[in-house]
Amino acid sequence: VQLQASGGGLVQPGGSLRLSCKTSGFTFDHFAITWYRQSPGKEREGVLCMANRQPSTYFLDSLKDRFTISRGNGKNTVYLQIDSLKPEDTAVYYCASEGQYFCSETAPRYMKYWGKGTLVTVSS
Repeated sequence: VQLQASGGGLVQPGGSLRLSCKTSGFTFDHFAITWYRQSPGKEREGVLCMANRQPSTYFLDSLKDRFTISRGNGKNTVYLQIDSLKPEDTAVYYCASEGQYFCSETAPRYMKYWGKGTLVTVSS
């Protein structure tokens, strides 16, 4: 099982980014994918999750109006669209999976599979 996050970069406040999580090594429809982020000096936190043909699950309600997750089933890729970026969104963003169909746990210790993160820096 492999997950690879990409798409990060330096963005000005108010800008947008779309992060990608390319997956391989398993049947894409069978695993929910969760996005995490880790800001400097803070613990890794779950952002939101999406299982196949299920509504997305937000672990941070405060982000609902700016963060959107989607699945590109034909591309085995999960996307994280981030709009109206703020400096406090600066973090390394990771994608991960519990290795099961539904989104359930948010704590990082429950994730079986992790991809390398992608750094998002929001600064003017």
